[in-house]
Amino acid sequence: MEEVINVEDLTVAYHEKPVLWDIDLKVPRGILLAIVGPNGAGKSTLIKTILGLVKPSAGTVSVFSKSFKEARKQVAYVPQRGTVDWDFPTTALDVVMMGRYGKLGWFRRPGKRDKNLALSSLKKVGMLKYADRQISQLSGGQQQRVFLARALIQDAEIYFMDEPFAGVDATTEKAIIALLQDLRKKGKTVIVVHHDLQTLKEYFDWVFLLNVRKIALGPIKQVLTTKNLIQTYGGREAFLSAKNVN
Repeated sequence: MEEVINVEDLTVAYHEKPVLWDIDLKVPRGILLAIVGPNGAGKSTLIKTILGLVKPSAGTVSVFSKSFKEARKQVAYVPQRGTVDWDFPTTALDVVMMGRYGKLGWFRRPGKRDKNLALSSLKKVGMLKYADRQISQLSGGQQQRVFLARALIQDAEIYFMDEPFAGVDATTEKAIIALLQDLRKKGKTVIVVHHDLQTLKEYFDWVFLLNVRKIALGPIKQVLTTKNLIQTYGGREAFLSAKNVN
């Protein structure tokens, strides 16, 4: 399978304390991959390092055999909802339109086609009627849908999503995973930081188990074992989780 992301010997440290240690990660095209591990395992840091937002202490990252800077137009990113300033005075439509700037460049104004694409993306996530609503007036689930629409309009090859299901209702969660699975069917690669072990088999086809170090990577059926989960989480909680997902 063609590899779209290749991470080799990656180490990231904050104040000399390793957050990621000697990580190797090869992601093939066209999979729906969950990054799973306990709090503080380095899941978000891994995504941000691949995206060039965090500088590694050692190791290399390539996207489509190029640097992220060279491949950035082929990548879309949905950050954690808690890291966004939702009080910024802008509408849902404006937020989605921002996803077009990578294609247009910062000095070319979006036109009618771009607006139609933005409206179409809002429709796909069930948010068309909220196009003119200030984002601060939307619920958490609605805000997450808007950011998903912004990612969709980029028409990327790789989608990174950092905890897209956090704080959303069940209806929004089902709508989001349906869209992600549709992207995968179109040959896109989707990488998601995820917490719920109960939905792994239903939602994803590959999983990367991480706890500062790489524990395991591969298809769900091969990787999601009691032994691997205990290595990832440790203790009784991991054993009980393993019984529920096996």
